[in-house]
Amino acid sequence: MNRWLSVCLLAAVPAAAAPTFSKDVAPIFFKHCAGCHKPNDIAPMSLLDYKSARPWAKAIRASVLTRKMPPWFADPKHGHFSNDARLSEAELATVRAWVDAGAPEGEAKDLPPAPQFTEGWQLGKPDIVIDMGETYTVTPNEDAYEHFVVPTNFTQGRWIRAAEIKPGNRKVVHHVHVLMVSEDLSKMEVASTKNIPALSQYLIREGKLSRIRQDAPVVNDACADNLPNLPFLTGSQEGGLAAFLPGRPPDVFPPGTAKWIPPGAKLEFVIHYARVSEKDEKDRTSVGLYLAPAPPERVLRRLDLRNFFFQIPAGAAKHEVRRCYEFEKDKLLLSFTPHFHYRGKDVTYEVSYPDGKREILLSIPRYDFNWQLVYRLKSPKFVPKGSRLMVTVHYDNSPNNKANPDPKQTLRWGDRSEEEMMTSWIEYLDAKPDGPAAQTSEAARIRTPEETRRR
Repeated sequence: MNRWLSVCLLAAVPAAAAPTFSKDVAPIFFKHCAGCHKPNDIAPMSLLDYKSARPWAKAIRASVLTRKMPPWFADPKHGHFSNDARLSEAELATVRAWVDAGAPEGEAKDLPPAPQFTEGWQLGKPDIVIDMGETYTVTPNEDAYEHFVVPTNFTQGRWIRAAEIKPGNRKVVHHVHVLMVSEDLSKMEVASTKNIPALSQYLIREGKLSRIRQDAPVVNDACADNLPNLPFLTGSQEGGLAAFLPGRPPDVFPPGTAKWIPPGAKLEFVIHYARVSEKDEKDRTSVGLYLAPAPPERVLRRLDLRNFFFQIPAGAAKHEVRRCYEFEKDKLLLSFTPHFHYRGKDVTYEVSYPDGKREILLSIPRYDFNWQLVYRLKSPKFVPKGSRLMVTVHYDNSPNNKANPDPKQTLRWGDRSEEEMMTSWIEYLDAKPDGPAAQTSEAARIRTPEETRRR
């Protein structure tokens, strides 16, 4: 075949059709993006229709190719997670080709049905709704942690299979924890610094906010030997009932598990209100409780790890803070939620086993305060008694950190976003005392919330 004929035949073959929004791109947006990119939600635009998405095409291309969106920060070399939000290579290529072709709309007949979202409640109508007991006014330029304690009025205990926190005003509610309150505050050592008597002597309270005193003892490495006798440098705190954080879905507990709310319990809403600059805003946040049909096979628990006594020097570019936890019994780990503020740079969760083996369970090389994600293990991780979990965090308090409010400040633990925290919330089950082989089999039977929803 001569060269001229070859060129003619190649020219006669039509080029592959460019992807269109309706046929190729909308399914990707509906699956990965619509949870936030819908009307009246946290994202700046909706991706549920072509008219809303088209003006953002080039920005979308840049965001997905750099993996800025969808937000997901776990290093893929360590661990497998059921809620991994990353786009596949094929999906990335489709979005890139769509934008490079001019972002064509395509045929209306090719557009799949848009996902349906329950108004107000993502999980559907709750069995019980409890609000924070009052309508709170957030005033301009106020950065506050507020605490609202309300009765459940439960005359009998309830097993809860899921809990969803619904902010009353998404403009000002940054994050929320709902805790179960004990009348005896000496037993109430949970996430709220308001209710930690052992820590009080080291705290300064400024209006509605708390922070560790600058002259308090400094312990950056809470994994070291011979630690000083300070609150919560060892062991763990009991976790809360539910949490609302940017990018975190509602708390849906794995099948066969539940949390217990005893009769007469009270709930504490710990709410961080972000600053507003223009006018007063009103909020009345609530929590929806979804009842388990029967007592569970296993009680779902959460352990909270904190180091309250770190100190980050002014200008430090990679300041290390550590916290360790010694496993006093066999456990099945289900998820990790790290929480820091603007200087949080990276975090690693590593286990050292009794036989000397070490394993990284989760590594986040680029933490982002704007997206405080939960990382749910695809298969529960059996960790035997005698193991040690090491949480290592680096903070960037240098001028090179674009999110840094003030690199000249020496930082301690504090409620304000401009201060810092070092916290991990870890969901787990107490493992059955049948040995590692039985735990491996059991872990395979436990389905994650994402797997349950797919079925």
